[in-house]
Amino acid sequence: MGTGSDTTRLGAGQDAAQLRLLAALLAMPEAESLDALRELVPRALWIAEAVDELAALPLDRWQAEHTRLFVNGYPKTPCIPFESAYRQGQMGGTSAQDLRGLYRKAGLQTEDMPADYLGTELEFAAFLADTRLADAGLAGVGHGGDDCLIEALQAELWREHLAHWLPRFAQDLREHARLLLYRRLGEQLAGLALAPNLPHARED
Repeated sequence: MGTGSDTTRLGAGQDAAQLRLLAALLAMPEAESLDALRELVPRALWIAEAVDELAALPLDRWQAEHTRLFVNGYPKTPCIPFESAYRQGQMGGTSAQDLRGLYRKAGLQTEDMPADYLGTELEFAAFLADTRLADAGLAGVGHGGDDCLIEALQAELWREHLAHWLPRFAQDLREHARLLLYRRLGEQLAGLALAPNLPHARED
């Protein structure tokens, strides 16, 4: 069901599993993380070389790189995965408040993770993609209003939030990552940001 909106076509076209994988790769790696990635290789070939590299490294080396990039790098953390940090220059800025309002429109609340954490935003994009796909399977059963709501939420997420900072975050990740996994993650996020239907909003 098309509305002529480039933004909503992008949101509907994103693969929810891919979005969730991108979100998961932002998390701190744990003992079982490498085995989990190995299982995903057949469905995500772009991580294959990175998995081989990680297999030759101790877990603490992977964890140290995650910390340096995303949590507490020296002399600065190069890729803080929070919208407020990129757009307002501080944690917990107005972006976080706006996103909490957006999630509430979908009947969701963020409890475990900050609303403006990139993983949270990608998980929300995956939720919307799944919800719209389920709605499409029920076409003609009175779900038109729900579909319009999902399109509006997708448009707001991409136009008002991700489009403003995801391209810069992806570029920073590609430039600063020392492990192939995170360079590949940066490439995937850059591809997401440069998808033909993504609105080219001005970055703050």
